[in-house]
Amino acid sequence: MSIRPIPTRPIATRIAQGRGGEPADIVIRGARLLDLVTGELLDGDIAICGDTIVGTLDHYEGRHVIDAQGRIAVPGFIDTHLHVESSLITPFEFDRCVLPHGVTTAICDPHEMANVLGRAALEYFVDAASRVVMDLRVNLSSCVPSTTLETSGACLSADDLMEWRDHPCVIGLAEFMNVPGVLNGDPGCMAKLAAFAGRHIDGHAPLLRGRALNGYLAAGISTDHEATAAAEALEKVRKGMTVLIREGSVCKDLRALVPLLTPATSPFFAFCTDDRNPLEIAHEGHLDYLIRLAIAEGVEPLAAYRSASLSAAQAFGLRDRGMVAPGWRADIVLLDDLRECRVADVIAAGRLVDDALFATREVIAPVGLHSVSLPAPVSAADMAQAGNGVQAPVIGLIPGQIITEFLRADMMVCDGVIQADPARDIARVCVVARHGHNDNIGRGLVKGFGLKAGALASSVGHDSHNICVVGLEGADMAVAVNHLETTGGGFVVVRDGRVLADLPLPIAGLMSDAPFEQVAARLEVLRAAARGLGCVLDEPFLQLAFLPLPVIPHLKITDFGMVDVDRMALL
Repeated sequence: MSIRPIPTRPIATRIAQGRGGEPADIVIRGARLLDLVTGELLDGDIAICGDTIVGTLDHYEGRHVIDAQGRIAVPGFIDTHLHVESSLITPFEFDRCVLPHGVTTAICDPHEMANVLGRAALEYFVDAASRVVMDLRVNLSSCVPSTTLETSGACLSADDLMEWRDHPCVIGLAEFMNVPGVLNGDPGCMAKLAAFAGRHIDGHAPLLRGRALNGYLAAGISTDHEATAAAEALEKVRKGMTVLIREGSVCKDLRALVPLLTPATSPFFAFCTDDRNPLEIAHEGHLDYLIRLAIAEGVEPLAAYRSASLSAAQAFGLRDRGMVAPGWRADIVLLDDLRECRVADVIAAGRLVDDALFATREVIAPVGLHSVSLPAPVSAADMAQAGNGVQAPVIGLIPGQIITEFLRADMMVCDGVIQADPARDIARVCVVARHGHNDNIGRGLVKGFGLKAGALASSVGHDSHNICVVGLEGADMAVAVNHLETTGGGFVVVRDGRVLADLPLPIAGLMSDAPFEQVAARLEVLRAAARGLGCVLDEPFLQLAFLPLPVIPHLKITDFGMVDVDRMALL
């Protein structure tokens, strides 16, 4: 495998251009540079040699001149934690989608695809990362599977991960979500932590506080994106973590955490999106949206831009980027407006980002087609939950969060089957195993979708990505599940036995093979169809996708059944 070249130049050439002894390869003229030390806007040219900035705050001659026309130059943005798969598009379309928003570096965890395909997913992502225009770095998935309470498509051991540990696109180990495994010395967890000792290890520790947090950090884990409250985030940064402020399509933690973000604290905070789809990106933006929102919430621009670049780079050991300064990587964003973070142009590793640059990439073929495998079509009877309905456990959705409530409700029962209750906004939910290993179906109840009819289903079901379906009647739920096998996975809306809208995701049942613009358009249609069923959620499908995530409190559902996450036990 060859690594895609970027325009590096000899050290002597960089020195000569920096001191003005010869013209720079590129000069950005007429920009105002945001000083990440003081927050001032400073005049002067920016000289670039190959992929490196060689001069600032002076006048330079260049072989090629970009007229910034008074725009503001800031360092390229760094998304510190995301799953490309959750954008529902391939790494190549993700590259084309978010780089124009100023995201020049993204640190991804191919955890979703790895839980379906195992080693093949890691190979695909490191190969793709070597070929995209942006600098896409990979943290190797630490928890495949994330728990023993669900059926995953694959299993990755410490030995499996070691093959890619020293790959130039790999940073370290991705979010270590098996908190009990860490705290209780699980041998598999200990082997992975030991294998990556001294490397970056991402955290995943929702609500973890006190001595338990101390023990978790003693394992060498240094970042966390699961803080949802200011007090929790403050304790974590005081104990040496870098807190990654998250604002995705479902998890929206920024408003709760940015009161902590000041110029003084900004070295201890960075930004991440975790899961953000093309429709949200089209409507709001990517990291540019997070910066804009933080400033609108009262954060000083210096703190916001520092966290989005320099602080992020330092937290992940990327010592060559995060400032517009001589000797640093030439990742530069030109803004029309600082407070609104309106991106005009992007320079990535010394290259102006445009369609011609994307056309130079070597795009590799996708993997994981035909990954949705049901032993047999499911029926309405397969969706039925037996029981007496007395104080039945109900998953309570919290809009904007993946944390759920553990509720109970007395439910109507007909012929031994627990019924949905749309008057109380309680629907039926099932998780159907889809990796061909078994015919498991977990059955339960969920409150918060607002459905008055029909069913929604998704083969995106964190973390093992079985099919999750929510609905009022078993017949519509069965039609939705069976439809997803025919499309190779994706999202679907069904009413009265008829498919109203769908989005096929044939790559591992997680990603589309279509351009991101088409995916965004299909998502618009899906949302409208879901609203037609009465759904009240802004992002119903990604909210649905987090119902089977048994590492996030408090009540979830897998193909094994309902899970009390606080006790890590099946009900």
